Amino acid sequence: MCNHVKFSALLLLELLVPILETIASEAVSLGFEVNWQKTKVQALGCREDMPLTIKVQGQDVMVVKEFIYLGSLIHSSTGSACDISRRSAITRAAMQSLENQIWRSWLAISMKLKLYNMCILPIFLYGSDCWAISKMDQWYLRMLLGIKWYQFV
Repeated sequence: MCNHVKFSALLLLELLVPILETIASEAVSLGFEVNWQKTKVQALGCREDMPLTIKVQGQDVMVVKEFIYLGSLIHSSTGSACDISRRSAITRAAMQSLENQIWRSWLAISMKLKLYNMCILPIFLYGSDCWAISKMDQWYLRMLLGIKWYQFV
């Protein structure tokens, strides 16, 4: 099955080159220019034996496994696990940066929860549409409320 996917992906990459060239020529007629250094191509699914670049109008265009688009990580696996892991790490860093100033301060728990809901949760859920917060991701709330892991055992 993977060989069929590889063949299809390579064929689609070959078909993509004339399309990109047409886009570039149409852009010129409108007074625009394609920046080939910023242009990336992504093959979805099986990525073994994929070329690292393709040539379009004599320029190398990178074939990438993942890229950030509108704040979300788009991965060739088409799943969201990589983006969820990335957002979880960003959220954890935000929580840790505010640990001494906010989370360990004498602010009321209700105020800490409001700050968490307004400042931290949007970092994690930005662009997610329908992610559910798992037990692993509840670390942030446990830290905020001062609940230790061994209290759950």
